[in-house]
Amino acid sequence: MTATDQQPLGSPFSAATTAEDVMAGRDLSGTTAVVTGGYSGLGLETTRVLTAAGARVVVPARRPDVARAALRDVKGSEVVPMDLADLDSVRSAAAHISDRIDRIDLLMAVAGVMATPERRVGPGWEGQLTANHFGHFTFTSELYPLLAAAGGARVVVNSSAGHTLTGIRRHDPHFRTGYDRWLAYGQAKTANALFAVHLDALGRGDGIRAFALHPGKIITGLQREMKLEEQIERGWVDEHGHVVGADFKTPSQGAATGLWAATSPLLDGRGGLYLEDCDVARVSAPGTPMDDGGVRAYAVDPEEAAWLWDLSVALTGATPITR
Repeated sequence: MTATDQQPLGSPFSAATTAEDVMAGRDLSGTTAVVTGGYSGLGLETTRVLTAAGARVVVPARRPDVARAALRDVKGSEVVPMDLADLDSVRSAAAHISDRIDRIDLLMAVAGVMATPERRVGPGWEGQLTANHFGHFTFTSELYPLLAAAGGARVVVNSSAGHTLTGIRRHDPHFRTGYDRWLAYGQAKTANALFAVHLDALGRGDGIRAFALHPGKIITGLQREMKLEEQIERGWVDEHGHVVGADFKTPSQGAATGLWAATSPLLDGRGGLYLEDCDVARVSAPGTPMDDGGVRAYAVDPEEAAWLWDLSVALTGATPITR
């Protein structure tokens, strides 16, 4: 990828586009998708629309009973237990999936956590970076042979405008020297974007293309760790918890960019890009407001992506992917 690739393509869609708009007329019969977090919020919308188009959708879920209840009426979906913050659980889920299917056409990393209290997982790792990045990194590495077997798979990773809060803290990625929940979230979302950059570089020879995206501002279960008072102060909701922000999307609009990334012919032959509002995002200047859109240069930097990839392999012990 070059910087000139990271600019809008002139997509016919926009911020107002819904998941149904993106998928209108698409037939995904015979394709298999894996959607992490595919049972609530944007993930549930994604699963519904993919299955309606004929895809088989596997949903790894930290709360499998809740997931099965949410997907009871969604024909073509199935649930596999998986906790992204527990790499043994991630490997077990990947092994289970690998035993049951022989290819994955779409891998959509939708699950995530946001601005959580300080949590240490595994060998003392910071919880948001682990759940949002290391878990998905390990999962994708384990499933790589199934992606390669599809001969044209796409991997779609939900990042966020929150990536503008910070790049990768090379000096202290696990916040050993003082925790900040928003900086931890921002770093994890930058990691999501960089993961797509290097996965695309490694995978394109096997037909695998990867994209990261900002789904837009949506109130979903992602905010569950935030107090109502804080959401009111930020102008997101009223005292009853009802959304009041004018620039918020519906869950269907929020799911649209991920589905566009997964299926749009405009993205054929492209990859390693950061998307928003159903188009490729422009690079934003340092210091511009988060809500102005775009992607920071550090979140699509190939050298930074390679550094994070090497760190991720070293920490997780994931099977290296070589070109």
